[in-house]
Amino acid sequence: MKGMDRKKGRIFCIRLAFIVIFVLIMYFASRLLCLKTKDGSSQCLGMYAQPRDTVDVVMLGTSHMYCDVNPAILWEQDGIASYVFGAAEQPLWVTYYYLIEVCKYQSPKLVVLDLYAPAKFKDHFTEEYFGENMYNIRFSLNKLRMIASSCTLSQINEYFPSFFGFHSRYSEINDEDIEYLIPSEKDADFKGYNPFFERLEGMEPTLDVTDKGDITPKSEIYLNKIIDYTKKNNIELFLVVNPYPTTAQEELVYNRIHEIADSNKVLFRSTNYNSEEMGLVFDEDYNDESHLNYSGSCKYSSFLSDLIKENYDIPDRRGDPRYESWDRNAEQMSELYGEY
Repeated sequence: MKGMDRKKGRIFCIRLAFIVIFVLIMYFASRLLCLKTKDGSSQCLGMYAQPRDTVDVVMLGTSHMYCDVNPAILWEQDGIASYVFGAAEQPLWVTYYYLIEVCKYQSPKLVVLDLYAPAKFKDHFTEEYFGENMYNIRFSLNKLRMIASSCTLSQINEYFPSFFGFHSRYSEINDEDIEYLIPSEKDADFKGYNPFFERLEGMEPTLDVTDKGDITPKSEIYLNKIIDYTKKNNIELFLVVNPYPTTAQEELVYNRIHEIADSNKVLFRSTNYNSEEMGLVFDEDYNDESHLNYSGSCKYSSFLSDLIKENYDIPDRRGDPRYESWDRNAEQMSELYGEY
């Protein structure tokens, strides 16, 4: 009888060992092969690497956030511990689930929400960027709901499980993949910013539209969900339009969103009206017809930091050892791109 018990014990241990080995192989294979582009994939990986409950300000939305907002400037100027958790062309229904996801790991005092997607793309979500928005979100009911809100039934198997979407990257493995294989505190140094360096001349926004145009029903539903979620969880919400050459049609949508914000006592700011105050020069500070370049993003980030300090009670975290990754990030930005 004892021999049988020992045999069963060995079989159990062997099975457990195989399970542990399989899980470890899948874990490291996922770290090795997952997307690490800076159009959303790296921003997602970086969010999970941040020390728990250290991010006071979360920037949510599209590429307008991760190209236009440099957390190093908010840190050096005002000690604001911020992180840019956005992805390319991200619609508000995906942003809503990103908000829920980040709040699993952080206790943000303020969410700054970029409104470019509902004005520019309406309910259109380019399939090219599905992976950037979805692959690196950890498996959970929240992720399943996000996928269900975004994909048709025929698309779901392309993005869930995520490993099926990026497992074929073997031929693309590079030094960055190898470096990311083993978790490190350096993973937390990235704060979501992806600067651009081109220059586009002669672009100016439309600023003389006073009428209001409806956002799509789906976008409005999820905007209200975001507003309700932040209120329920005692998180301040700041709705922004980052500087870019808007069209009259887009301004109609922003005017309607402004109306929704006012009715909910949420601060809304279209920063195009502050271009002169920021020192933005239209033929120097824009990378393209949608994004600021590095010099423009530095000017805007400084202005945004002032707005946050003026309107919200966000602590200055400089000197706190728990926030050393923000010091390292600022040093890296300075070394890579020079003084702001």
